[in-house]
Amino acid sequence: MNMTKNLLFTTLLALFTLTLYSCKTKKLVAKPAPVPVEKPAPTVEEKKPAPAPEKEEAPVPVEKPNFNLDNIQFEFNSFVLKTSSFPILDKAVTEMKKSPDTKFILNGYSSAEGTPEHNMQLSVDRANAVKSYFINAGLNGNNFTVVGHGEKNPISSNNSEEGRILNRRTEIKVQK
Repeated sequence: MNMTKNLLFTTLLALFTLTLYSCKTKKLVAKPAPVPVEKPAPTVEEKKPAPAPEKEEAPVPVEKPNFNLDNIQFEFNSFVLKTSSFPILDKAVTEMKKSPDTKFILNGYSSAEGTPEHNMQLSVDRANAVKSYFINAGLNGNNFTVVGHGEKNPISSNNSEEGRILNRRTEIKVQK
């Protein structure tokens, strides 16, 4: 049995070696002579007139940041940001990075569903969720003040679902 294994192993090794050898590319016996390359004649440079001195360009004015941002929306009874709010937040981060020393107030709101205490806590949590987004984007957390307003100051009627959706928001204001 042991002898059969050795014979089989030797046969497989020989076949493997033969297969590898037959797949190798064949080398050329003699390399072809390289084609002579003609050197181009040196070109005579013509003297060009000196360019006129350029006018000094006025410095580009620094674009002032635009802090007029849309409202940031949230899911029902949650401080989870809606995915539709991410482009607004990304724009806010871009604008805030233009003026890194500006202080902001993050005003959180809720719709009128639930108890006033719950809505107040929910509005604070929503403002903190926006603050966390900004900190994760590289902004200084000390530049943000979080204020919860609960169900106060609705921007739409709480009598319809569309109005309640608009009232679940966080607004960004520049601190004066």
